[in-house]
Amino acid sequence: MDNKFVYLFSEGNAEMKNLLGGKGANLAEMTNLGIPVPQGFTITTEACTKYYEDGEVISNVIVEQIMQALAKTEEITGKKFGDFNNPLLVSVRSGARASMPGMMDTILNLGLNDKTVEGVAKLTGNERFAYDSYRRFIQMFSDVAIDIEKRKFENILEEIKELKGVQYDTELDSEDLKKVVQRYKELFLKEMGKEFPQDPKEQLMDAVKAVFKSWNNPRAIVYRRLNDIPSSWGTAVNVQSMVFGNMGDNSGTGVAFTRDPATGEKIIFGEYLINAQGEDVVAGIRTPQPITKLEKELPECYREFMSIANRLEAHYKDMQDMEFTIEQGKLYFLQTRNGKRTAPAALKIAVNLVEEGVLTKEEALLKVEPKQLDTLLHPAFDADELKKAVPIAKGLPASPGAACGKVYFTAQDAKEKHEKGEKVVLVRLETSPEDIEGMVAAEGILTGRGGMTSHAAVVARGMGTCCVAGCGEIKIDEENKVFIANGVTYKEGDYISLDGSTGNVYGTAIKTVAPEITGYFGTFMAWADEIRKLKVRTNADTPRDAKQAIGFGAEGIGLCRTEHMFFDEARIPAVREMIVSENEEQRRKALAKLLPMQREDFIGIYEVMEYRPVTIRFLDPPLHEFLPTEEEDIQDLAKEMGISFEHLKSTIESLHEFNPMMGHRGCRLTVSYPEIAEMQTRAVIEAAIKVKKDKGYNIVPEIMIPLVGEVKELKYVKDIVVKTANEIIASEGIDLKYLVGTMIEIPRAALTADDIAKEAEFFSFGTNDLTQMTFGFSRDDAGKFLNSYYEKNIYESDPFQKLDQTGVGKLVEMAVKLGKSARENIKLGICGEHGGDPSSVEFCHNVGLNYVSCSPFRVPIARLAAAQAQIRNPR
Repeated sequence: MDNKFVYLFSEGNAEMKNLLGGKGANLAEMTNLGIPVPQGFTITTEACTKYYEDGEVISNVIVEQIMQALAKTEEITGKKFGDFNNPLLVSVRSGARASMPGMMDTILNLGLNDKTVEGVAKLTGNERFAYDSYRRFIQMFSDVAIDIEKRKFENILEEIKELKGVQYDTELDSEDLKKVVQRYKELFLKEMGKEFPQDPKEQLMDAVKAVFKSWNNPRAIVYRRLNDIPSSWGTAVNVQSMVFGNMGDNSGTGVAFTRDPATGEKIIFGEYLINAQGEDVVAGIRTPQPITKLEKELPECYREFMSIANRLEAHYKDMQDMEFTIEQGKLYFLQTRNGKRTAPAALKIAVNLVEEGVLTKEEALLKVEPKQLDTLLHPAFDADELKKAVPIAKGLPASPGAACGKVYFTAQDAKEKHEKGEKVVLVRLETSPEDIEGMVAAEGILTGRGGMTSHAAVVARGMGTCCVAGCGEIKIDEENKVFIANGVTYKEGDYISLDGSTGNVYGTAIKTVAPEITGYFGTFMAWADEIRKLKVRTNADTPRDAKQAIGFGAEGIGLCRTEHMFFDEARIPAVREMIVSENEEQRRKALAKLLPMQREDFIGIYEVMEYRPVTIRFLDPPLHEFLPTEEEDIQDLAKEMGISFEHLKSTIESLHEFNPMMGHRGCRLTVSYPEIAEMQTRAVIEAAIKVKKDKGYNIVPEIMIPLVGEVKELKYVKDIVVKTANEIIASEGIDLKYLVGTMIEIPRAALTADDIAKEAEFFSFGTNDLTQMTFGFSRDDAGKFLNSYYEKNIYESDPFQKLDQTGVGKLVEMAVKLGKSARENIKLGICGEHGGDPSSVEFCHNVGLNYVSCSPFRVPIARLAAAQAQIRNPR
C-alpha cells in the first residue's frame, strides 16, 4: 500500500527501525518471536515528518489509517474503545530511531472516561484500581497533551493524602481516589474553560499530536544536539493495549537489564514495584525492589521473565533494557532495546561478548559510542585523600566516576554557574527530563529519591556523568536551596564530592587523579588500532600535554601552536619588545631573546615524541593579543620597557584591528616581518639537530605556515624557511629532513589547492577558522545567537563542534582532490576541534585524509571513531 503510515505490530520487524522507530521495530520483532507483547500499532516517523510539513496537522489519510489499525487492535484484544462492558485502554508512547530516554512524552490508560472507568471497575471487581488508573490518565493527558502543569495535580494528591494522614498513594481507597478524580476534572475545567474530553477517539488524536509535538520540545532538542540525532528523523508513535501492574498484589511493573549497566557484569539487574504502573518505577516516586526478589514473590513470572530476557539478549547480540508488566500473574513485555550503559560497562560487555563468541571484534567495536570513552579519560578520586574522607551520606551508585563541585539545586543555576567556569554538582529531590541542560552542565548528580533505573540514573549513565541516586539519608529543601546530612546543613555554593561507584557522598572537595588505559579499555582500543586506517595525532603545545596524549595513544602532534609558548610570564616582555620595535634591528634584538626559549620548548616536545611526527605552526594570532588594554597595565609596561606611556599607547592603538581574526595575522605577519619566521625556523631546526645528536631520534619537523590564501604568500614565507633551515643543516654537517606545508583555513586556499600544493608538502585543515570564514560568523560571538537557530531547526548542531559536511566539508573535499592532483603523495590532516568529533572523523576517513589531530583527552574517541569508519566504509 502506498503511503502506509500505520503498521500493526505483526506487520513490522527489527529491520524497519528508521520507519517504525526503535521501540516500534522491537515491539514488532518481539511479536514475531512469540514473546507476550500487548498488541497495538505504530504510527511511523514519516507520519511525524508529514505532520510538521502540513503545518502541525494530522492529515485525513493518517487519521483514517489510525482508525483502521484501532479497529484491528479491538479484534485482536476482543475489547472495544469507549465500551462500558469491555473497554480497550491504550498507552501512547514516542519511539524515535535512536533511544532518547525520558526526552519525549508518554500517556497511559487512554480511553478512560466517566463511563468506561465504571466498566473497568465492574469488569475487574476492583473499583480502587479503576479510579487509580483514571486519576493517572487525567494527570498525564493534561500535562502532555494540554500543557497543564503536572505540579498542580500533584499538589491535589498530596492534599488528599495529608487529609487522610497517609504517606503513599497505595494507602488511598476507592472513595479517596474518586475525590482525586473529581478535583482533577475541576482543575482541568478551571484551566481550560471546558470539561475533560470524554470521547476516547478525541483523546487518542490529541495524544498522538502531543507525542509528535514533543519531538521538538526543548529537552528533546538539547538531547538531539548532544547525540547527533537529526531533527528530520522525527519520532514514531506506539499505540499499545494497556496491561495493568496496579491491579493488586499479584500485579507489578519493572525495568530490567540483562547485564549490570554500571559495571557490565553478566547478572540480571533491575527493579520492580508490586501494584504500580511503569511511570512509578522510572519517576522514582516509590523506592522499588531488586528484580531478584521477584523470584520469591512471583516465582513462575520470574522464571518466564529470565527465559525471555536471555532469549532477547541472544537475539539482539547485546545487553537489553526491558520494561515489563505483570497483570494478575501474567507477564507482558512492553519494550526491549539495547541498554544505555556506562563507558566501563560498555567496554566490558563488548569484550565479553567477543570472548563468549557472540560478536566479532568488528561488531563489538560498533557497540560502543566513541563519545562515551570521554568519561574514562577524566579523573577519579585520589586514593590517599579518599581514605581520609568520611562520607556524610550514602545513596545508590547509579553511574560511576568521581565528581567534585559546588552544590546547586536547579538545572538553570547549574547551567549558569557552569558557563561561568564553576564545577557544579546538581542536587535534586528527583530529576525530570526538563533538567537535561543542568545535568549536562554538572560534574555529578545527587538525588534524594529514585532507584537505579530512575530518570537521573539512566540519563547520567548515558552521558557518562557520575550520579548518586535515591539518597534518602539527606533531607533536600529545594525551595530554600539547602540539604541536611548528619545534622549538618549544606547550602548553595558549598563543595561536595560524589563517588558514583560506591554511592558515597562527601561534604568536602576531594582531589582527583588522572586515569589510565588498561584492562578492558586497553584490549578494546588495541582492536580499534588493528582495524583503523586513519592515523590519530594530538594538538599539544607542551611536553606535558604531549606525554598525556601518547598515554592515550596519539601517533604524533598535528598542531603545536607556537604562540601559546609566547604567553609565558618570562617571555611576554621579549614578545612585547618585539611588537613595539620601530625597526628591524630592534625586532631582531628582541627575537634573539626569544630564540633560546623557543628552542628549549621544541627540544622538550621532540624528546617526549621520540620518533613520532610533529607539526609546528608558526605564529598565528594578531600582535595586539600580546599587549595590555587597560591604562594602568599600559603604564606599568611603559615603565618596564623604558618608553613613554603616550608612545606605547599610540603603538597599541595603531595595532587595533576592526576584525582581528581576518586581519594582520598568520603568514601576513611574516610577509611584513620576515625575521619572525627566521627565528622560528632556527628554533625548530636547531632543536631537531640537538635531539638527533643527543638522543638519536630521527626528527622530521613539519613546519606549517598558517592562514595562506595565495600561493605566492606561501612561496615567499617558504623561501625564508628553506634558506634558513638549509644554512643551519649545512653548517652542522648533519642529515636532517623537514617538510614545509600549510593550513587550509581560508576558503580561497581550498579553491586554489592545486596551486598551493605545488609549494606545500602537506595540508592540515584548520577547520575552526575555515568554519568561521565559510559561515561568516565568529566562533566567539556565534554563541549569542546560535540557540535561536537550533530552536528554529535552522541548524542541527554547533558547526564549531561538528563539521558542517555540506558546506565546509565540500571545501575540504575539493581541496583534497585538487591537492592530490598537483602532488600525488601530499600528506593530509585536520587539526581543528572537529578532529575529535566522531561524525567529523568518519568524514575525514571517507574523503581520504591521512590523519586527524585533536586535544589529548579526545585521542581515544578519535581512535575508535576511525576504526568504526573503516568498518562501515573500508578503504
